[in-house]
Amino acid sequence: MKIGKPATSAAGPKAVYHAMQKAFQSMKVNKTFKILGRLNQKDGVDCPGCAWPDPAHRSKLGEYCENGVKAIAEEAIDRNADANFFSKHSIFQMREQSDYWLGHQGRLTQPMMIRKGEKNYSPVEWDTVFETIGNKLKSLTTPDDGIFYTSGRTSNEAAFLYQLFVRIFGTNNMPDCSNMCHESSGVALNHTLGIGKGSVILEDFYHSELILIFGQNPGTNHPRMLSSLKKAKEQGAKIVVINPLKEAGLLSFEDPQTVSGILGIGATLADLYLQIRINEDVALVQTVAKKLLEQAKKDPSVIDQEFIQAKTDGFEVYKNSLEELDAEALVGRTGLEANQIEEFVDLVSKRNKIIACWAMGLTQHVNAVDNIQEIVNLLLLKGSIGKPGAGTCPVRGHSNVQGDRTMGIWERPSKEFLDTLASTFHFEPPRKHGVDVVGAIKLMHNEPGKVFMSMGGNLLSAAPDTSVTTQALENCAMTIHISTKLNRSHLHPGEIGFILPCLGRTDIIQEKSGVQKLTVENSMGMVHSTQGNIPSRSEYLLSEPHIISQIASRTVGNKIVDWYSLIDNYDKIRDLIAKSVKGFESFNERLNKRSILELPNGPREGKFTNDIGKARFTINSLPDYQLEEDEVMMMTIRSHDQFNTTIYGMDDRYRGIYGTRTVVLMNKDDISHFKLDIQKPIILYNEYEGKLREVKGLTIVPYDIPSKCIATYFPECNELVPLQLKARKSNTPASKSVKVKILQN
Repeated sequence: MKIGKPATSAAGPKAVYHAMQKAFQSMKVNKTFKILGRLNQKDGVDCPGCAWPDPAHRSKLGEYCENGVKAIAEEAIDRNADANFFSKHSIFQMREQSDYWLGHQGRLTQPMMIRKGEKNYSPVEWDTVFETIGNKLKSLTTPDDGIFYTSGRTSNEAAFLYQLFVRIFGTNNMPDCSNMCHESSGVALNHTLGIGKGSVILEDFYHSELILIFGQNPGTNHPRMLSSLKKAKEQGAKIVVINPLKEAGLLSFEDPQTVSGILGIGATLADLYLQIRINEDVALVQTVAKKLLEQAKKDPSVIDQEFIQAKTDGFEVYKNSLEELDAEALVGRTGLEANQIEEFVDLVSKRNKIIACWAMGLTQHVNAVDNIQEIVNLLLLKGSIGKPGAGTCPVRGHSNVQGDRTMGIWERPSKEFLDTLASTFHFEPPRKHGVDVVGAIKLMHNEPGKVFMSMGGNLLSAAPDTSVTTQALENCAMTIHISTKLNRSHLHPGEIGFILPCLGRTDIIQEKSGVQKLTVENSMGMVHSTQGNIPSRSEYLLSEPHIISQIASRTVGNKIVDWYSLIDNYDKIRDLIAKSVKGFESFNERLNKRSILELPNGPREGKFTNDIGKARFTINSLPDYQLEEDEVMMMTIRSHDQFNTTIYGMDDRYRGIYGTRTVVLMNKDDISHFKLDIQKPIILYNEYEGKLREVKGLTIVPYDIPSKCIATYFPECNELVPLQLKARKSNTPASKSVKVKILQN
């Protein structure tokens, strides 16, 4: 382990070096450049990393970032985890290895199976796989004994077939990774504006006057966003960052496609950086709104009176609720200085084209829905929705997580969507809501004998309450993982466990009718194609749509859907999508003609499609918790060498942390207050509803973070996040505000 000084600028020549170093360690040089040359280009390979949109004009130097290259290196790695690998490594031996080690054993190349009592996975033929899974699903007492999870990297075609199969089977048990990230955004935005997606497109950034960034670290999690922020600044926008940690990518950006960037000269991004206490965003935004309304008494133009009158509902009630709040108490909660807030208010009051961006720093709290609704309130005050340069921008963290939901991967589907399925396919889909991630884990934990199927993803490392989730998986009668790489979830199978290897984004998909393409939806509701350019490394590898269709055929038969015909030509899948999903009419024709589809978005056009037909002001609660003298508030975060549960390396370069992941970032004054020795390890622990949870062997790193707040990496500290600690209304695990205590011997 080595602790250095945190960086003050992101990207630049160091990012190029580290990206290429990772690529060349994983792949041959010619293969590296063959993939990168087509990465994020029109009709090329869509990056399996984040969902930040591609610009209209792609750079000839390369349309990718450091962590995008790392994502490609992970997927297209030359090494294989084949049958010989599994014969040498038992699941018990692999459980002792790190997530980093597991991910670097190579691509899965052959279907593998394990039965209760066995130590090693063994190869199995595809026909046996499909028959065994089909027979098991058909033998369940009720379809609701099946749980069908989805990862955000799954294509639109695979997601559509998956949800169609599951609903014909008879259940809405379709938890997905959205349940753990932007579910809170969807709930808040649907209620207030009428659509669970952001309202802006990429070009809005270049017309914006003010960009607010809440609880997000784009330098690591969405690096290509930095180019958009830099361009917005060049067009005159101001940027305000609200985040407990200082993040290099929000301070300065060394654009590696410019001479100055290669020379290490960064462009300043944040005009104002507010290091707020964990989960006090509502208090901050209410303070700003309260001050704007006071200013509006003298200068009505400070807020958009015409927009409020014509387009919104609930303003008077909202205004009255703010007047009742204690301004001094609100400021005190934030941990910010009064002059910082005044500067923020001044920036907002003088601008009307405002974009609000956010990520997990807002969505993973008990009051997460309130956080987002309060930001919407601020935008509504300024009339900053439904016009160029303004609107909502929840930044998605996985390349098709939004598309999966559009395709119907949701445990609570709308009546309209189910009615369309019923009329299109002539069957009655289940109407009862299914279980989300938290509900699925509880169900598997409390009622052994379920079947768990995972389309991509790594539930065990992504979910809260690690020991409970582990037991939940092991309680299953069957676990099925459709994956490209080995991960920790594979090591805790049910009575029968399958690992089914699939083709990835970079792989050529060859079916009877020829080479196939897939589609994805980015963070701003744009749909485009993706097509791999690397030949398959194994005769056993199948695409996700192919695997789903085979399992569906053996489970529900071919009477309602001719699954085998869909395998032959994926245009036929898109034809079904065109008949079933709003906005995808003439899908194939439009895709072939324009390469990109912009999906309908009412708020983008100033049309609010919620139940009242107007944008809704809401009354939102402040976080309701009290820290005891010996408690601190923990948030889990990613390192720079990480994408979701995928660990690229053991360094967090921008934060100055090298060679370790078992650290706690802590305020220096708190270290002194608790009389801690940074040379000795600590234990973090808590007790929720009578259960003691603890993580041992953590190293303290003194860091610039507000008092009584700490940060730890996930999945290492997921054990401390109780399953029952979740957001109101959205059920998202509250991984960003967990009370813990510290023990040091």
